[in-house]
Amino acid sequence: MTHRQAVWVMVAVTLMWSIAGVVSRWLESARGFEVTFWRSAFNALTLVLLLSWLKGPGPLWATLRGGGRALWASGACWAVMYTAFMMALTLTSVANVLVTMALGPLFTALLARVALGHRLAARTWGAIALAGAGIAWMYGHEVTSGDSSALLGTLVALAVPVAAAINWTLLQHSKGRGQAGEAPPDMLSAVLIGAVLSAAVTLPLAWPLATSAHDLGLLALLGSVQLAIPCLLAVAVARVLSGPEISLLGLLEVIFGVLWAWLGVNEAPSWAVLAGGSLVLVSLVGNELLGLRRRAAAPLA
Repeated sequence: MTHRQAVWVMVAVTLMWSIAGVVSRWLESARGFEVTFWRSAFNALTLVLLLSWLKGPGPLWATLRGGGRALWASGACWAVMYTAFMMALTLTSVANVLVTMALGPLFTALLARVALGHRLAARTWGAIALAGAGIAWMYGHEVTSGDSSALLGTLVALAVPVAAAINWTLLQHSKGRGQAGEAPPDMLSAVLIGAVLSAAVTLPLAWPLATSAHDLGLLALLGSVQLAIPCLLAVAVARVLSGPEISLLGLLEVIFGVLWAWLGVNEAPSWAVLAGGSLVLVSLVGNELLGLRRRAAAPLA
C-alpha cells in the first residue's frame, strides 16, 4: 500500500466509523444495553469470520489461548470502548459523544508521560489546556441546562478516550517487549476479545431481547461495516502512516459523524458543542500538524 492509498483508506475508515450515530437514530425498538449487545455480537461474528480467513482458525484460537495478560487487558479496554460508546449515544447527542471521544490522543499523551516516561512537548501541553477548556465549556452547558441524561451520556462517553489511552499504552508496552527480543502477542485478536466481552456483559442486562427484524439489520450493519471491517483496515493502515497522521485523519470521524446526524435525522449540535468542539478540534489539529512539521524538518537539522 502506497502512502496516498493509505491516506484514502484511512478516510474511508473514518467514514465507516462515523455512521454509528445516524444509524443508531434509525432504530425503532432496540434501546440501551440491547443496542450494545447486538452490535458487539455482530462485531464478534464478523471478526471471527475475517480473522479466521486471514489467519486460519487454528492460529486464531492459538493466539487467544496463549496471548497472555496484555492481550486480555487490551481486550477489556476494547470492551469498555464498545459498550460506553453505544450507551452514550442512547443518552446524549452524537456531537457530544464524538467530541468527547476526540480527546483520546491527549489522554494517551498524558498516560504515556506517567506510565512510560514519555516527555511531552510544549505544544502538546498547550493542546491539552485548550482542549480541556473546550470540554469544560461543553460540560458546563450540560450542567446549567439541567439535562441530566445528556450530562450522564457525556460522562459515559468519557470512558471511551480513557480506555483508548490505556489500550494504546498497553500496545506500546507490548511493542517494547518485541524490541527487547520477546515475542509480543498478536494484539489484533484483542479486538475480537473486546467484542465477545462486551456482548457477554450486556446480554444479561439486555434480556429479554425484543429487537425487531428491522433493527437487527441495522445493528448487523453497525457490527460489521461500521466496526469490524474498519478496525481491521485501520490496523493495515498503521503499517504505512505515522501515528500523528492517523490521529489527524481520525478526527474526520467527528466531522463526518456530526454531519451524518445533522443531515440524516436533523440532530443539529448545540452552540455549546460547536464552540467547545471547535476548541478541541483546533487543539488536536494544531498539535498534530506541528508534530508532523517538526518530524519533517528533523532530518534537515
